[in-house]
Amino acid sequence: MRICLGSDHRGVRIKARLVQTLTSNGFDVSDEGTCTDEAVDYPDVAQQVARKVSCGEADRGILICGTGIGMSIAANKFTGVRAAPCYDEVMVEMSRRHNDVNVLCLPGDLIGERPIDDLVLMWLATKFDGGRHENRVNKIVMLEQSMSNGKSN
Repeated sequence: MRICLGSDHRGVRIKARLVQTLTSNGFDVSDEGTCTDEAVDYPDVAQQVARKVSCGEADRGILICGTGIGMSIAANKFTGVRAAPCYDEVMVEMSRRHNDVNVLCLPGDLIGERPIDDLVLMWLATKFDGGRHENRVNKIVMLEQSMSNGKSN
C-alpha cells in the first residue's frame, strides 16, 4: 500500500516517527513535508497529499497539524478524498469501517502520550464494512460529482 504523509510545523516530529514506523511495517511511504519546525501553512501541505490520493498516486494519506481539523477541511476539497480528523481508537476504526476514509488527519497538539503509531496501523488495517455504509459513501460521491459539474442541487 502506498501511503503519502504530510504535516505542518506542529506535526513534523510525529510525521518523522510515522515514516519510520510505516516503512518498517512494509508500506511504501512518500513524505510530502514539511521537515522543519519553521511555520508553514497547512493548506499547502494538505494539497500535496490530497492531490496524490485524488489522482491515485497514493492509496491513503496521513496529515498532521495542530488539531487535524484544518488539514481535513483542505484535503476534502479534492475529488475522491474523504478526510477526517481522528483522535482515538473509536474514531480511527469507525472512519474506515463506516466512511471509507482515505486520508487520516491527526492532531499533533492533542494526541498527547497516546500510541499514535498504533492508531495509524489500526487505521491502515481496518477494512471498509460496505453494505449500508457503501450506499452512504456512494451518495457522498454523487454529491461531489454534482458539485464539480456546477450543480448545487
